[in-house]
Amino acid sequence: MRQRGFDLQAVVLDPSAVHNMPVPPANPVMIDSLLSQTPVELDSAALVELTQFAGELAEVAGIAIEPYFRRAIPVDDKAPGALFDPVTVADKASETAMRDLISSRYPDHGIFGEEHGLEAGPSGLTWVLDPIDGTRAFISGLPLWGTLIALFNGHDVVLGVMNQPFMKERYVGNRMQAVCMHDGGQRVLKTRQCHNLSEAVMMTTSPDMFQHCAEQEAHQALAGRLRMSRFGGDCYAYCMLASGFVDLVVEADLQPYDIQALIPIVEGAGGVVSNWCGESAIAGGQVIAAATEDLHRQALSVLSVAARQ
Repeated sequence: MRQRGFDLQAVVLDPSAVHNMPVPPANPVMIDSLLSQTPVELDSAALVELTQFAGELAEVAGIAIEPYFRRAIPVDDKAPGALFDPVTVADKASETAMRDLISSRYPDHGIFGEEHGLEAGPSGLTWVLDPIDGTRAFISGLPLWGTLIALFNGHDVVLGVMNQPFMKERYVGNRMQAVCMHDGGQRVLKTRQCHNLSEAVMMTTSPDMFQHCAEQEAHQALAGRLRMSRFGGDCYAYCMLASGFVDLVVEADLQPYDIQALIPIVEGAGGVVSNWCGESAIAGGQVIAAATEDLHRQALSVLSVAARQ
């Protein structure tokens, strides 16, 4: 893996330049091009190196975002005429900062980001980036957003990071561990051992996620069997599941960059992540995360009637 120098202080870009960058439409089919590559196996030393590098990506993204949070900034709509899909200069600047660092350090790696699309690389490894997951929360001044960073090897997500610079929290997962870093300390993540729907707490970002009546009805049916369900949270809900405070996260209409980074965090903490068919969630779409296999199985039995292949 070739490495080159990079100036961490050069990540806050000219706002007018970033604001005018073109935004490609989200394309869930892009995951197919990533899946066509032969899976890349990483030994433990390489995984540690790349996990540390993901932390550097989180740092430069946080530096780029910090000047814009809880500030009056322009907000564009990526989907005029449809459900409001906001994007800001902070989203674009932070993704650009991460892309620049990846290109400098690992020029043969691919990059797939929400704001600037797919750049294929010959290595078979692709960084999947959501610079601000939870832009609606971000523009509302709420700290329930985060930067999502995943590394995809052509078959699986081998590491994931959710970074929240305002709260100074970073959640990291790979096949060796899942941890939360905060104020210089670190704690191992472990899901709550909840095995029955009647005892479970569920979170969902928004009811607007469910575009079809069958999805809405399945979600409502599941909620009716739980101890409690709440809306809101975005990526933070998955991290609270990994931390043992939430037992289920059930969502739909996700893109690959919305979920990939969260899979190793939840699974590293002992949880389960799949689509509503019980298969891999790497492509996004309908997603369920559960604290235990028992809970996952019971929730799927309710949701499967609305599952889309």
